[in-house]
Amino acid sequence: MSSRFIKKNESFICLNCGTFNNEDSSGSCRNHCYYCLYSLHVDIYPGDRKEVCKSLMKPISVDNKGGKLSIYHKCLGCRKISKNKSLKDDNIVKYYETN
Repeated sequence: MSSRFIKKNESFICLNCGTFNNEDSSGSCRNHCYYCLYSLHVDIYPGDRKEVCKSLMKPISVDNKGGKLSIYHKCLGCRKISKNKSLKDDNIVKYYETN
């Protein structure tokens, strides 16, 4: 883990679908909505909340490498693409239903 990583495990209301998201109980940090998988472009480095963009990040793909699911997001503002770990309660089926 990078020394730039700041652990932020916060509850939030998704700005895309309005779903309330609890903090992740497994010890990971929730950085996307468990229901629609959208995220917000708020970090330069994980947890720093220093990104000025602040746009929604749309889930664009899901992959399963080595038995670990990852979600790729594309920022709807600046177009940056990032990869995030999936959490056990993520609604991956919802992603496949809408894409």
